[in-house]
Amino acid sequence: MVAIPLVYDPYDYSIDADPHPVWKRLRDEAPVYYNERHDFFALSRFDDVLQAHLDPASFSSAHTTVLELMEPEPSEFIRALMIFMDPPEHTRYRKLVSRAFTPRHMSALEPRIRALAGRFLDEFVEAGHGAFDYVADFGARLPVMVISALLGAPEDDEEQLREWTDAMLHIDPGEIMGAHATQIQRAMHDYWQAHIDARRRQPRDDILSELMTAELDVGDGSTRYLTDEEIHAFSGLLSAAGNETVARFLGWSAVGLSRFPDERRKLADDPSLIPNAVEEILRWEAPSPIQGRWTTRAVELRGTVIPEGSKIALLTGAANRDERMFPEPDRIDVERPISRHVAFGYGIHFCLGAALARLEGRIALEETLKRFPAWEVDDDGCEMVHTSTVRGYAKVPIRT
Repeated sequence: MVAIPLVYDPYDYSIDADPHPVWKRLRDEAPVYYNERHDFFALSRFDDVLQAHLDPASFSSAHTTVLELMEPEPSEFIRALMIFMDPPEHTRYRKLVSRAFTPRHMSALEPRIRALAGRFLDEFVEAGHGAFDYVADFGARLPVMVISALLGAPEDDEEQLREWTDAMLHIDPGEIMGAHATQIQRAMHDYWQAHIDARRRQPRDDILSELMTAELDVGDGSTRYLTDEEIHAFSGLLSAAGNETVARFLGWSAVGLSRFPDERRKLADDPSLIPNAVEEILRWEAPSPIQGRWTTRAVELRGTVIPEGSKIALLTGAANRDERMFPEPDRIDVERPISRHVAFGYGIHFCLGAALARLEGRIALEETLKRFPAWEVDDDGCEMVHTSTVRGYAKVPIRT
């Protein structure tokens, strides 16, 4: 028999459609894998990915966390984004913007999220529709409205914000992320600048207003207010990351629970299992399965020396299916004891919006199963989103 070469290319649509067989081979055969064409190393085992997340001094985020955007000298735009900072700058910014996700804000949002989820789903109950697109008609609509409510954007703008986000993150084969995004970024910048200007004239009870009055510790004992561009960076990150990851999670939920109907039945019969099911589905398919890093020193791992200044792909999607950590990792088990997973990253860059994502996921599943305890997915009608940072469905037609 002729051995099939082991190739992992995150930009290959055929691999992206189902990367798990390749990821398993990486874990077993090449846990420190090098892609010569794109010049990056990939870590795929749970322990290795976790330890890299916990070692930001060696695995830096300051060159971006997106493989194709990494350069030896990051641009000023890159350096301005909190997600692309290392300590101590990252620590100071994170402390400031974490106020968007306080228990008070999360508690205040829960009734709004439940009302939105119920309203969207009731459209199909009341109309007597036996079929609808769980992502396009629900999963992609909900997080846009939630993030908009958090930031203070009007409900009428939800569709435009979602279209901008989807278009900016989409990548065609061979295209470099960012080549088609400049016009969209400009439009989004102008949109949020109008809201920032309005808040300066008349503050409201929303995150944008809070960020304008918050004081940033600059590290020398003094403080200052955030600039407009820093507020732009945060609101843009929150909008893009929050919308995309929750929408992809809900798509995987619809597909995964259809593939494992016995597990879905458990949730319909006992909704108290849903919070753990959220963690299990996140483990089963991480909406953001690749996190980029840059080595600040030579790192020796599993007999391989990764040079200083190397691009690293932390394959969180592969790590969460590592048999060394999770028995029978390819199946959904809503009662699985999960001490930790890396779908939200880990360490200092643990997803700032994880609490909001979990809240949305829990409520969405509760409201869905309350109305539709069973459904079938039209696999032929499903359509994937193709980006280098997010993986999941843009369309998941279901029949209830």
